[in-house]
Amino acid sequence: MKKYNHIILSLLVLLVIVSCQDDDQQFGEINAPSNIDITAEIIGADSENPNGDGSGEVIFTAKADNAISYGFVYQSNKKNAPSGSASFIFSTLGVNSYTISVIAYGKGGVSSSETFDVEVLATYEPPVELKAKLYDFDPNNPDAVTSKTWRIKSSVPGHFGLGPVGGNIPVEFFGVAPEEKVGVGMYDDRYIFDSDGTFKLITNVNNDDTSGTVFGRGAYVDQLGSSGGTPNGDDIENLPLEDFQTTWQLINPGGAETISLSGLGFIGYYTGTHNYQIFDRSEPNEMTLKITDGNSEFDWWFIITSEE
Repeated sequence: MKKYNHIILSLLVLLVIVSCQDDDQQFGEINAPSNIDITAEIIGADSENPNGDGSGEVIFTAKADNAISYGFVYQSNKKNAPSGSASFIFSTLGVNSYTISVIAYGKGGVSSSETFDVEVLATYEPPVELKAKLYDFDPNNPDAVTSKTWRIKSSVPGHFGLGPVGGNIPVEFFGVAPEEKVGVGMYDDRYIFDSDGTFKLITNVNNDDTSGTVFGRGAYVDQLGSSGGTPNGDDIENLPLEDFQTTWQLINPGGAETISLSGLGFIGYYTGTHNYQIFDRSEPNEMTLKITDGNSEFDWWFIITSEE
């Protein structure tokens, strides 16, 4: 019996050694990324305007030895960038200094990080009527704590749909009928904009003990850190997701009023991106938004309405 035990033990040790050797062959030599080099292109910067043209936009590029992908982090806003390039828009008025963290990822999940400081000029001040509409801003009491809750306006045609990138015809390719997306995890979500820049996504408006669900594009929903849901073509319906909060800001790239959500913030249908152009805000208690998805394949359109 002892002889057999020794044989079995020897075989187990041999299997462990072979397994480790196989892992080494699979990953190769694992070295943490090093020599991280970061550059920043401040949009509109020249000899007379070293801090940019006032748009606040900066394109960061990173390179490193032994790196296969990169991440860029500013406060709670993280952007994954396999190419090593990502853009941020900074909106605090005037010339301000910002610190970006860059993470270089290598084989086997090892990583290294570096920080980079940049000074940027921002000159855009959102109009009072937009701030009042989005979060009940009161110009007579500008420091008051206010907020407003929004939802998809499911009762109207074309409240969700898609069209070509850069198009100016809402839901040019396809728009849904009223209430067409009942039961996919979209209509019971609420989007709360607070005056302090906090954005809350409530994924179950009933506020009971049941976890909420959301609706999104299958190519991107894994970014939300959840699993499950029901595949339906290119969509994932009813993906389980807890309520969460992040931040928002109003920006004006190229003269287009835009709601920029940090982190994983989104409205209606997850597309892998987070800047929603305000296409139309002329109707009371209503806004039409559009956003380009992560692969620049489509522009996605939404009509949202506020709740009193």
